[in-house]
Amino acid sequence: MTRAIIATETGGPEVLQFADAPELVPGAGELLVETIAAGVNFIETYQRSGTYRVQFPFTPGGEGAGRVLAVGDGVTGFAVGELVTTAEAQGTYAERFIVEAARAVAVPSGIEADTAAALPLQGLTAHYLATSAARPEPGETVLLHAGAGGVGFLLTQILTARGVRVLTTASTPEKQALSRAAGADAVLDYAGFAERARELTGGTGVAVVYDGVGKDTFDDSLRALRVRGELVLFGAASGPVPPFDLQRLNAGGSLSVTRPSLGHFLQTAEERAWRYGELFDLIAAGGLDIRIGARFPLAEAAAAHAALEGRQTTGKVILEV
Repeated sequence: MTRAIIATETGGPEVLQFADAPELVPGAGELLVETIAAGVNFIETYQRSGTYRVQFPFTPGGEGAGRVLAVGDGVTGFAVGELVTTAEAQGTYAERFIVEAARAVAVPSGIEADTAAALPLQGLTAHYLATSAARPEPGETVLLHAGAGGVGFLLTQILTARGVRVLTTASTPEKQALSRAAGADAVLDYAGFAERARELTGGTGVAVVYDGVGKDTFDDSLRALRVRGELVLFGAASGPVPPFDLQRLNAGGSLSVTRPSLGHFLQTAEERAWRYGELFDLIAAGGLDIRIGARFPLAEAAAAHAALEGRQTTGKVILEV
């Protein structure tokens, strides 16, 4: 018998119980993975609380790393004992989980399992934002909100490695220092950030704004853009952006707004391999710092959720098995 975190109803963190779970058998095209560590993300708190509907009993987790225990029929390219990681599994808050082989990747030697577990969701998001949702050129200036957040911290590093000048926002002196450490050229307060961004670009405005905050920053994010600038809205931490008049994009200087989602940037095996490959290469070269801010034993998933929801953590939160 294996063990897993299981919720039988919606509620607070206390509904996450460490309990016996059925043994798993990989089907065709699947891998059975012995979990070493699993990433903890806000989406799982929404699923647990009932904000997002899921079927109960429910084992959270889409992100994790571990050793392959068994391969299903038709699987090629993976060997038993190999370290793999994924952001596209189900039920990774468990001693074992199943993942489609097409949605897992082998982890290169030299990269530790906890790093591999902490990387996928935020790392892949940062990569597609830097390379696909918008394509800022070396020497251009962008503005990134929440520069000390999980995605923001990685995105700053990826952009600066590509020669892009990054301005960020952060809410406290500690977060501002963390964002500077990631490579931000300047870290701005949220109050008046549009004016400061224009000052720091000689009045022109920035080429791209990466906005994961949403409602509270959207209007000023538009004002911070240069002519033909792009606003990449990839989250809504402060709430969804209300409907707005598209004519504002014309009046602001032929602006563009896009609302991307990670799944649409992992459409093929080649695209998945490219994104993971560049991230692994950056880690190996010492150019990408994966900050694990808190570690909890798997059995203490409830405490991990409480810490995450209470904004008591920085960096990535992981569960260790």
